[in-house]
Amino acid sequence: MIDFNQYNTPSYIVDENKLISNLKILASIKERTECHILLAAKAFSMYSVFPLIGKYLDGITASGINEARLGYEEMGKQVHIFSPAYIPQDFDAILHYCDHIVFNSFNQWEMYKDKVSRASKKISCGLRINPEYSEQDHGIYDPCASHSRLGITLEQFQKGQLQGIDGLHFHSLCEQNSDVLWRTLQIIDQHYEPYLKKMKWINFGGGHHITKAGYDIETLIKCIRFMQDKYNLDVYLEPGEAVALDAGYLVTSVLDFNVNGVINCILDTSAACHMPDVLEMPYRPRIIDSDLPEVLPYSYLLGGPTCLAGDVIGEYSFNQPLKIGQRIVFEDMAIYTMVKNNTFNGINLPSIYLHKVNGEDVLIREFGYDDFKSRL
Repeated sequence: MIDFNQYNTPSYIVDENKLISNLKILASIKERTECHILLAAKAFSMYSVFPLIGKYLDGITASGINEARLGYEEMGKQVHIFSPAYIPQDFDAILHYCDHIVFNSFNQWEMYKDKVSRASKKISCGLRINPEYSEQDHGIYDPCASHSRLGITLEQFQKGQLQGIDGLHFHSLCEQNSDVLWRTLQIIDQHYEPYLKKMKWINFGGGHHITKAGYDIETLIKCIRFMQDKYNLDVYLEPGEAVALDAGYLVTSVLDFNVNGVINCILDTSAACHMPDVLEMPYRPRIIDSDLPEVLPYSYLLGGPTCLAGDVIGEYSFNQPLKIGQRIVFEDMAIYTMVKNNTFNGINLPSIYLHKVNGEDVLIREFGYDDFKSRL
């Protein structure tokens, strides 16, 4: 058990035990299918554990030059990259750090293919397609929504030249099970069969909730083998959340209360600063020993210390009344937190700890005034 009272707040705690448990599940899929699995750094870039992740996975996938460099330097395995459009002054460095480059349009491919051909190493290039099919209801995360800038539609794809292209990439899932992947693959198989026959690999992207309880791993295996058997393709997956799902906590403290129709409980953590997806997605994060409002005897509306009126985390109920200084522990706070947090209002970033398998707590990083000032 982790003793959350020992930490200064706010702090992110990453549980090495849970991280390894997730990684073993992913490694078992690799072993059964000979597919390749990469960490999507956009979800989890805590590079102090990259050597551990590299023992189980094949490398990282990046969304830009800085993530690519981080994976290259700190994990030292495969580095893949996708961007809606590459920044020209970054591209020489991308050629140095990356093994696979996925382009979002034929225009981007035409712009950079000569540079790729002159690179000092063999780089495999692919195109991102838009399967024009998704089953998710989070519009902000739907790459197949109307007018999406992500991926090439079939109509546009049919107009392009594939010489020099080794693979196709798609990403249309968000926290979904493998049945959705299977149905998506049927659309891709139907629309892109003549093109897949010319490819060496296919990349299923991310959004797979592989390590979540109840995830149908056998259907995922079927999906991988379908593309391997029909087209003799290497298959890549790029999970982000699945790598560090439920492996992190955010430990906070109660600062004060303000009664205005409800009891507002002000914490030393901020949705806007420390867990932006609470406002962007939106979603309601889990808290240890709490429940929905009015389920338990004492209900509070939890919010942050910033000046933003909407810096509200949500309404929760507890068995006992909360007290100033009491610890509140949010669950599943490793993913899309450290990579997206910010210092709005000059709010300090949470410290980062790694809770080791042997029970040792390692302080990875503390933040202060200089971290706020240096960004400005």
